[in-house]
Amino acid sequence: MSTITSAAATDDGCRNHNDVITVEHVSFAYQHKQVMENVSFSVKERDFIGLIGTNGAGKTTLLRMIVGLHKPSSGQIRLFGEPVGKFKEWERIGYVPQRNAFNPQFPATVHEVVLSGLYGRKKLFKRLNRGDHTKASDAMDAMGITDLGEKRIGQLSGGQQQRVFLARALINSPSLLILDEPTVGIDAETQESFFHMIKHMHQHHNMTFLMVSHDMEMIRGYLGEEPASSAGKLHFYIKHSHETQDCVESNLAHSLKGLRERMEGGREVIAIGNSN
Repeated sequence: MSTITSAAATDDGCRNHNDVITVEHVSFAYQHKQVMENVSFSVKERDFIGLIGTNGAGKTTLLRMIVGLHKPSSGQIRLFGEPVGKFKEWERIGYVPQRNAFNPQFPATVHEVVLSGLYGRKKLFKRLNRGDHTKASDAMDAMGITDLGEKRIGQLSGGQQQRVFLARALINSPSLLILDEPTVGIDAETQESFFHMIKHMHQHHNMTFLMVSHDMEMIRGYLGEEPASSAGKLHFYIKHSHETQDCVESNLAHSLKGLRERMEGGREVIAIGNSN
């Protein structure tokens, strides 16, 4: 068995932090091929978990099990203490899948894709109100994609699409953000801007992160040189943010908009290392 322990769990000052994700003795097989076996780990409030692994190690499969899109062959996964199969509060979770999981011919505008983040698992035909459209506008504004609102999602560049998917994931100001290779196929400048934004969210807002990434420079720069634990071919890098630092704007979308404007105006130094 492989057991991963959250950074918060080993810190005496953080033992009262609740579990956000609990994976217990989880195995998964696909077409009789064992992808992972007997994996256990927990993620506590305000953890940032970077997940690294070779192709076929089960990184995306693990994320998809956590958000209820795959079912484990054995074992159990809980979100905020509730078994995934019974979990109802999906608005508390933002999920950005790999871009290759998206059909670029999908006939939806940017505005419609961002709004879809409000629907939830059983609210596909939810009647949207003015407040919902305001949330979408704020999320798009935060990501700098307001001018793309009426474009079809398939018309956008890779970097633009990723901003749309992040806006969709952030529309409810989630407690947990799950990211699967969020920077694949986007340019270096956009990657750096993206990492700066998520570091800001972790340090200044009450958010927990689980991210699969191939970018070892970013992972090691923010989360440390060595993985805290490993499970087979999966390696977990962990950083815990004890308390939110002062932020001028408590509203997540407004905070990110201000951060983006400072970055674009050259007033914010983009640094993804350990310095705050």
